[in-house]
Amino acid sequence: MKMLRRALVALSMAGTIAGVLRLRGSGGVPPQEGGWREVGVPPR
Repeated sequence: MKMLRRALVALSMAGTIAGVLRLRGSGGVPPQEGGWREVGVPPR
């Protein structure tokens, strides 16, 4: 019984942490400036 309770607590903690990370997330609007640009390579 004690082991089952520990497993349930661990699962609930993992779910809570996953939910917080998902809500915080690093998503959002991508940067509007910068990005890829062509690099000029001088001829040899």
